[in-house]
Amino acid sequence: MDGFTIGAAAQSTGWSARMLRYLEQAHLVVPDRSASGYRLYGLRELNQLRSLRQLRSRFGLELTEIAFAARLHREPALRRSVENWLAAAGGGARDWVDWEQRKHERLLAA
Repeated sequence: MDGFTIGAAAQSTGWSARMLRYLEQAHLVVPDRSASGYRLYGLRELNQLRSLRQLRSRFGLELTEIAFAARLHREPALRRSVENWLAAAGGGARDWVDWEQRKHERLLAA
């Protein structure tokens, strides 16, 4: 066997096995699989888990925020849509409310 099982990886990194499954589901840390389907965490995945913990601690991020940032990175169409929305919102609360109002007006008119 070449790699750590989920239990050994959890113990080594301080994450729970349940959280490791969540991180895989969110595509944040995806381990290899053995021929029989067991998760195998190598040095790369263990380092990703450790650096993810440091990233959260340093910037006060939630996993959902990091998962969304990763999704933006993987999905160019989503990234463009979010960038367009941010540009239209102009960063101001009033602009955002106006943008939402125009959106709802367009939806009602359709």
